[in-house]
Amino acid sequence: MPTSSAWSRFCQYLISDRELGFSLDVSRVRFAESELASLFARMTEALDAMQKLEGGAIANPDENRMVGHYWLRAPQLAPTPEITAEIQSTQMAIREFADQVHSGAIEGAEGRFQFLLLIGIGGSALGPQFVAQALGSPLDPILPFFIDNTDPDGIDTTLGELDGQLGRTLVVVISKSGGTPETRNGMLEVQKAYEGAGLSFAEHAVAVTQAGSKMDQTAQSQNWLKTFPMWDWVGGRTSVLSAVGLLPAALQGIGIMELLDGAASMDRLTRITDPWKNPAALLATMWYHIGDGVGAKDMVILPYKDRLSLFSRYLQQLVMESLGKELDRQGKTVHQGIAVYGNKGSTDQHAYIQQLRDGLPNFFATFIEVLKDRELPSMDVEPGITAGDYLHGLMLGTREALRENRRDTITITINAVTARSVGALIALYERAVGLYAELINVNAYHQPGVEAGKKAAAAVLELELKIVAHLKSVPGPQTAEQISEALSVADNVEWVYKILQHLAANPDRQIMKSGGDAPEMETFYYKS
Repeated sequence: MPTSSAWSRFCQYLISDRELGFSLDVSRVRFAESELASLFARMTEALDAMQKLEGGAIANPDENRMVGHYWLRAPQLAPTPEITAEIQSTQMAIREFADQVHSGAIEGAEGRFQFLLLIGIGGSALGPQFVAQALGSPLDPILPFFIDNTDPDGIDTTLGELDGQLGRTLVVVISKSGGTPETRNGMLEVQKAYEGAGLSFAEHAVAVTQAGSKMDQTAQSQNWLKTFPMWDWVGGRTSVLSAVGLLPAALQGIGIMELLDGAASMDRLTRITDPWKNPAALLATMWYHIGDGVGAKDMVILPYKDRLSLFSRYLQQLVMESLGKELDRQGKTVHQGIAVYGNKGSTDQHAYIQQLRDGLPNFFATFIEVLKDRELPSMDVEPGITAGDYLHGLMLGTREALRENRRDTITITINAVTARSVGALIALYERAVGLYAELINVNAYHQPGVEAGKKAAAAVLELELKIVAHLKSVPGPQTAEQISEALSVADNVEWVYKILQHLAANPDRQIMKSGGDAPEMETFYYKS
């Protein structure tokens, strides 16, 4: 489009809020207003549904629960006085606990807490990690570390970084039920490390869990330092502004009330009924328009700020777990979803930008523009030009290069990376995801596919125990096929083989491998 046309379109379709220091530009998405008329009519219905959700309607009927992450930053909107009071008291307790830790009133076996080790998985780790990287600094009163997987090598690496410091490390274990295997495994490994260091794990441990859960019972019986609540009306991927994210942020020294205020300000902006003035409604409408309502194009997130490099990972779970559904609300097969990937600019101009411009047009890009470069004055890297000028120039140049090749792009601009702006970004995408789910008629607040994977994993582990027991009881080398037949799982020979491979690669498991190079020729036996 000609420059004058591009400028006119930019001015026409820009949503800007000066008080929040935020703007959304969809002018570089190829649409005509007439194409959006029917979508906007449906968006009105979606906004009505969102209002009911905030009012306490049962939004997750298969679990018979409300969805109330919006109340976390506006407790007065909660449907009952009890929920309002619980949110407010939890936020107060978090601030008081963080103050006690920072002052040294609560300390570890070897003095004041200097490190935080968060153990969680999925939303119980991604949100806190994103906030920690976006808003933290080396001068924070407590430096955070994370165990977010059941990978033994990863656990060893993290514990190695804390070697000799466990007595000054506060451990926060986050699990709604206490039965999540990855989190439980990480906790058990860390408990063992504390025992090995001659320290009491309980005297360094805090739980974030649901009242009455296995973890709550463990924390109470072992006399952990503190327990903070998780509620069944807050899902993992929308939990970052609950105790899940607020506790580690407060301990790190991040202003949690500013986080909440930024989210509340964005919520007010995204309740506007006119889609042209509501950034979440307009964002969701663009997603639908670009992807033909079936997620036909991937969402590429390109924040031009190192501090926001985890934003794409955070949005991956929020968007893909919420929208990636086989069935709609009426049980019709729809296979919906939007794939999300990205990292940061300008790093990715040396990675996949080449394909974005010249390759398959199977995506749309969202640029996150941050106006403020740094706290201190910048030096010139060239006469009159700073490193930040280069970063901004590369962003505008890349955006223009994509426009020239008819690639749809969206730009979100914030003045600076602050607790308030990060809270606003979180709230923007939470609302956009909810509204888009209404447009495509799926339940954004459950995750049956995740549960299916957990059940399959449990079956694998059950089979592993049977394989080891069989090898112990039947001496001599056996192939995977022979073991499968003996265990009456002949239709699962590949599982058996994969399990045997894994066991044989770890000498402490005492499963030995011998035989030929082909899988069907390899044999396995137990070495007592």
